[in-house]
Amino acid sequence: MSDFEQFISRLEQLVDRVEAVLPPPTLAPDWSANAFRWRVKANGSGYLQAVKHPHYVDLGALKNIDSQKDSIVRNTRQFVAGRQANNVLLTGARGTGKSTLVKAVWTAFAKEGLKIIEVDKTDLLHLADIVDLVGERPEKFIIFCDDLSFEEGEISYKALKSVLDGSISAPTANMLFYATSNRRHLLPQKMRDNLDVVSYEDGEVRPNDSIEEKVSLSERFGLWLSFYPFSQDDYLAAAHYWVTELGGTWGDNAREAALLWHRTRGARSGRVAWQFAKDYVGRHQA
Repeated sequence: MSDFEQFISRLEQLVDRVEAVLPPPTLAPDWSANAFRWRVKANGSGYLQAVKHPHYVDLGALKNIDSQKDSIVRNTRQFVAGRQANNVLLTGARGTGKSTLVKAVWTAFAKEGLKIIEVDKTDLLHLADIVDLVGERPEKFIIFCDDLSFEEGEISYKALKSVLDGSISAPTANMLFYATSNRRHLLPQKMRDNLDVVSYEDGEVRPNDSIEEKVSLSERFGLWLSFYPFSQDDYLAAAHYWVTELGGTWGDNAREAALLWHRTRGARSGRVAWQFAKDYVGRHQA
């Protein structure tokens, strides 16, 4: 074998070794799907994964949040129709239907071509890649981030701020951002932020600047929807709906069981009502 042939052989072996350690090529998204998750590989690159079994929710299943429902449906209808619409922040008490409402409004417009992309808070640094990927698509997309809040030192919120309002790129007309959170201000605020003059070892010279930074993220959402704890009547109405919806019978026994259930949980919400109904109907089914 000549020196040249040996060189070619070694080069082929080197190429084989390199190909063996490289990640497999990312397949193009299945754009026929209605729902996607953003996934990140071990090498740090991301891709859209089609959801095989999306969670479709009927808007009628959501009780006691009619004003919030009307607002987000109106906003989404404007968006799907190609009119102006806002990014939406849903905040408030846990278990009151924030995440479910986002899924329900997407379900209501999925037949009109609306698609949803779920992005975990830890992957928000990839938002610019998502925008580049879907920005030129003909479909409309909701970018959904559940339980959105940030702790001291996290920086991924800066990527979100840039995408919402602040990048040199114009906002894409085919994409809105819907997020849920248990708190209105998505970044933590401390008592010391409210003092005109602070004196501590790592204090800021201009604390007002810190406050502005922490408030500015939530203000980039044009539509705020607030959710509140359920009254007892609201809770019982939700429990009634879910018991009958799951095939059970509502009566005095079910009502008393529902009251006992929420007392043991220490909370009243749509989620607690749904969990009660699953337990109650499951125990009383033949």
